[in-house]
Amino acid sequence: MALKLNYQRPRPLARHLGISITTCVLLFISFLLYLLVALSTPIIKSIFLFEIKFNEEDGDVASGVATNLQFGVWGLCAYSVLPGFEYCYGPRLGYTIPESILSLTGYPDLVDDVVEVLTILLVLHPVCAGLSFVGMFTSLFLESHAMCIISLIITILTIILGCLVFAADLALVIIGRIKISALSDFSYYVNWGPAVWMILAAVVCLWVGMILLSVVVCQCCGVGVEYNEDEKDVESDA
Repeated sequence: MALKLNYQRPRPLARHLGISITTCVLLFISFLLYLLVALSTPIIKSIFLFEIKFNEEDGDVASGVATNLQFGVWGLCAYSVLPGFEYCYGPRLGYTIPESILSLTGYPDLVDDVVEVLTILLVLHPVCAGLSFVGMFTSLFLESHAMCIISLIITILTIILGCLVFAADLALVIIGRIKISALSDFSYYVNWGPAVWMILAAVVCLWVGMILLSVVVCQCCGVGVEYNEDEKDVESDA
């Protein structure tokens, strides 16, 4: 006689409805933020990691010098106080600043040193977006304990990578400020870009989602008690 396996595929939103929806929304927000950062300058020019800006004083800015450089994941854009002046480079993987842009800054060695660190960050932003999307999908199937564990592992891995990305972005801006503050010939300064704070918000969403998934996996705070009682009642009736 053939044995029949009593296996039931996990159904979406079948258990822990509130936690499942909340976690899915948090991971979706994280995915969206990472995706927008991954599509930063020069694709979405309003989103950039940091900018090097020339402090205009008493008409010292030359007409042919770029006064503002905004760095994104896949390239950069150079701007000037002159109307209509805009020069973007990219998108491309592992980009290096061409000589045409370096010559516009008036201090090419500084920009060339700072941009070398960006090559480490290029791959991690879209990877975090992809992991957040996978975790968002698996968080809908919390009926299965195995899927709960998988969702938790994916979220933890995304948090680790997300924290590395955020720390690297912070270090990039801080190191840039230290280098630029030592200059005396040019009055440059470094500003944070919106992408850094978007990554911070994404990491916060991931942490909250991880806590909720941990509660489900460990069955803490009374989560899962009602389902265990229902299963015991079914077994006793049988």
